[in-house]
Amino acid sequence: MQAEPPLYPVAGAAGPQDNEDQFVVPDGPEAPLDELVGAYPNYNEEEEERRYYRRKRLGVVKNVLAASAGCTLTYGVYLGLLQMQLILHYDETYREVKYGNMGLPDIDSKMLMGINVTPIAALLYTPVLIRFFGTKWMMFLAVGIYALFVSTNYWERYYTLVPSAVALGMAIVPLWASMGNYITRMAQKYYEYAHYKEQDEQEPRQRPPRGSHAPYLLVFQAIFYGFFHLSFACAQLPMIYFLNSYLYDLNHTLLNVHSCGTKSHGILAGFNKTVLRTLPRSRNLIVVESVLMAVAFVAMLLVLGLCGAAYRPTEEIDLRSVGWGNIFQLPFKHVRDYRLRHLVPFFIYSGFEVLFACTGLALGYGVCSVGLERLASLLIAYSLGASAASLLGLLGLWLPRSVPLMAGAGLHLLLTLSLFFWAPVPRVLQHSWILYVAAALWGVGSALNKTGLSTLLGILYEDKERQDFIFTIYHWWQAVAIFMVYLGSSLPMKAKLTVLLVTLVAAATSYLWMEHKLKSGLAPRQPRIPRPQHKVRGYRYLEENNSDESDLCGGQGDLTEDEAPEAPAAQPPVGLCRRPCPYEQALGADGLEGH
Repeated sequence: MQAEPPLYPVAGAAGPQDNEDQFVVPDGPEAPLDELVGAYPNYNEEEEERRYYRRKRLGVVKNVLAASAGCTLTYGVYLGLLQMQLILHYDETYREVKYGNMGLPDIDSKMLMGINVTPIAALLYTPVLIRFFGTKWMMFLAVGIYALFVSTNYWERYYTLVPSAVALGMAIVPLWASMGNYITRMAQKYYEYAHYKEQDEQEPRQRPPRGSHAPYLLVFQAIFYGFFHLSFACAQLPMIYFLNSYLYDLNHTLLNVHSCGTKSHGILAGFNKTVLRTLPRSRNLIVVESVLMAVAFVAMLLVLGLCGAAYRPTEEIDLRSVGWGNIFQLPFKHVRDYRLRHLVPFFIYSGFEVLFACTGLALGYGVCSVGLERLASLLIAYSLGASAASLLGLLGLWLPRSVPLMAGAGLHLLLTLSLFFWAPVPRVLQHSWILYVAAALWGVGSALNKTGLSTLLGILYEDKERQDFIFTIYHWWQAVAIFMVYLGSSLPMKAKLTVLLVTLVAAATSYLWMEHKLKSGLAPRQPRIPRPQHKVRGYRYLEENNSDESDLCGGQGDLTEDEAPEAPAAQPPVGLCRRPCPYEQALGADGLEGH
């Protein structure tokens, strides 16, 4: 069987003719030039086009994987460091020996306040920052602020921890808004590259059919949240490999704990003030923090080096050119859209449930009954359950979009009702398997909730001009919910479960009512996005309305009122007609301003 010949001839390879025939000049004066600059005789335009767009699609997949891995490493480092720091600072012996009367509990409370309170103001500046820096660079800047927070733990003082916590709180909503916008844009670009032949047949400025990118968006959101939920497991590595060897067992830490679960009040009432058997050496702490800092730096490099741009340069210029005042106002103007108003309860519940998994379920039910040394395994069960269940979001490819979202809400409803009537006994390990099952199932519901909401927003709001506003509103309401959980941390467990249950029922009811309105054909009110107002100064791309117009040749396009022609002049030759270049347009604009 003979091998197929290569698509293109190899440069310098000898042909079937003799060597002496290779140096014979062809007949005709233009033959050597055609041989040098002419097209390949075996050039296949369709094959080259197919290869080009395949590389483009692989680049989009690379962007999604890099953004997912970068977010996973960032949050794994942040949550792991915060958890280890709070446990160490809780031990009164560690505080007295290491820091004396510096007041670490007060510093920790101010630090948590900075992380939870600062995002309340994020609605005012997040869209402006995203439009100013661009989606990719906003992601990189936010990840860098997380790395800054990690670096300040080398020197734990008020003037290092609290300012870095405030900066981190300012970066939470911009990071998540830009990340949601980025994944949605990658799905739209993948559709364009996968259906490039259909795009060629359409008009140049015609939008693709509505909902055409939805299958790719489902897949990309499942990949992103499958990676992200692994960050809760990655955050437990410092506990497993470092801190667990210094902890007392449950018989010491739970000695004065008498009620858990639904009978508990606040967070771990009666928990022992000393949880460390021996104090870790400062050298070991520096090694752990250096490893976390290195991982945070790798996350920054992933976002910087492997994540491509979400928009073309001209598109980013258009997004900024609508006016900074309009950019500031548009998130508030989107409140008139009934779809967003109906989804606000779900946004709030999305913030409630993830905080309840980390504090209420893990601490109020888990640590309170089976000890601090099993906290890492509980959160790993939650993480693995959520990561595996993120793939269940792909059911939206075959089922109605409401099914995964309502399935997650129904699962959380059953778990909340079960937890409402369960109070585990402290220092009894026979029921520990129930905790692991509950944590894994709660992770399944969280994955369906997060994947379903992000996919739904990407489907309802396809316009690239408003996606950053929508994801800003979504994650701002999540931040408001997290702030409310922070304020109500001292409430009884029954009160927390009641608020969670009421919010879940209201969110599901409001969402189903929104879907009913959409099916009945009620059109939503959306604020108009102003047209970009370009100022032609220096280098600018050609305007859309005048980019390829030949009727401007005649000298009347740029005349002022004082220079009106007296009589129609003769038309210049066709070969001399040309559009002024951007530099000439800029000079013309300056000249008009001089008049």
